[in-house]
Amino acid sequence: MAEAFPRRIYLLRQRDLTPETIAVTFAKTSRSPLPFDAIARELTAEASSRFHEKWVVGYGHASVAEHAVLHLALENVSRLAIECIESNRLASYTEKSTRYQKWNPQSYHLAREVQGTPYEELYRNTCAHLFAAYQQSLAPVREVVRVAWPQREGESEERWDGRIRSKYVDVCRFLLPAASLANVGMTINARALEGALRKMLSHPLEEVRRIGQETARVATAEVPTLLKYVKPQPYLMETRRALTELAVEYGSSEPSPMLRLLAYDPQGEVKVLAAALFEHGGGSYHDLLQRLGAASPQERRRVAGAILGLLDKFDVPLRALEHTSYTFEAQMDQGAYFELKRHRMMTQTPQALTTHLGYAVPRLIVEAGMEKAYRQAMERAAEAYQELEAWNPHVAAYLVPNAFNRRVVMTLNLREAYHFCELRSAPNAHFSIRRVALRMAEMIRQVHPILAAGMRLPEGESWQQVEQEHFAQV
Repeated sequence: MAEAFPRRIYLLRQRDLTPETIAVTFAKTSRSPLPFDAIARELTAEASSRFHEKWVVGYGHASVAEHAVLHLALENVSRLAIECIESNRLASYTEKSTRYQKWNPQSYHLAREVQGTPYEELYRNTCAHLFAAYQQSLAPVREVVRVAWPQREGESEERWDGRIRSKYVDVCRFLLPAASLANVGMTINARALEGALRKMLSHPLEEVRRIGQETARVATAEVPTLLKYVKPQPYLMETRRALTELAVEYGSSEPSPMLRLLAYDPQGEVKVLAAALFEHGGGSYHDLLQRLGAASPQERRRVAGAILGLLDKFDVPLRALEHTSYTFEAQMDQGAYFELKRHRMMTQTPQALTTHLGYAVPRLIVEAGMEKAYRQAMERAAEAYQELEAWNPHVAAYLVPNAFNRRVVMTLNLREAYHFCELRSAPNAHFSIRRVALRMAEMIRQVHPILAAGMRLPEGESWQQVEQEHFAQV
């Protein structure tokens, strides 16, 4: 016997419908008894535009715009600009990798602010010197890697290089400046894009503002109504100026360790255990907190075992782990920060990219006989940065290579800590971020040993071992 109301699951294809029409189709289901495809057939681009003008723009029902999704391709943007582009939590990104691709010596952004000024020659020469050092380091470092990972029997030269490329390109990328050009693919809904564009249009760098203008122009062709009123935000610009002035009063030159645990909840484990039981029981959360707070460590481990004991390699821990969080201050090289910034579920507050905190020296650079040239490139970049910093610190950041250290404060819940520590401590992760992930896991285990024990980390490896193996200086 056929069901009166058979289940249907299908795609509303964008080749037939505009993103704005799809958004209206989903919005109308709250008041229309019709199927989605029937609603869509009744709509036109003009009718969709009127709907958004009235409900999204006029009445502020912005959630409707989340159904209008765009896939944007941004090419030849600087890695410094990518920091702003990728700073949106509700978006997906894939970018050109510095681990698997080699950079062309000319592939850097020449900031418009510097063009025609007395600083242009310094800017060009610094970038040229860094890219030359990068190119010169590739072959010597590659040879050291080839000895350590020899060619397999029957393996072609091309396949061999493909297998070991990340191991030597990973090291040479420390020389690449933030001006280096890259491509990034961005998938984002119209509501999140509106906020992203406001940030870009309010940015202190002209490159980022122009990227915002071009992105708005391209996106508006697809969602003309939803992005109609995007403009720079005085709040962002004025607040940045005010906080920059205030930060001078409170500034400190105190050196930072690689990672420092600033805050955590001593009752975090009890809260997570109680939340997991609460979801599947009928009692109050308050009572569960009281009972688990008074329970023995053995009892808590029994509950933790039920939560984490069956985790397989690709399983994601229960959402109950989000009921406790940690705040860390980290100091890491810019290359490692570029890996960290992709973890947008955590809240990150980075300081500006400068040369003030020194730079890292990879051990393979020394073993390849390139230490002198490497240090000369770093010192030259530092001198150029300091000269430009007095004129325009935002533009000066383009000249900072990946090797220089940077501070960031991050707050993340335990579930995200599982994801970050497991992914970034894996043997195939970049060694700069591996030591951060291993150290973070160690710190969390010290304060929340019962729940952190379930992290799936490399056996018998510590952050100190990674640091000693891969760095001559950090």
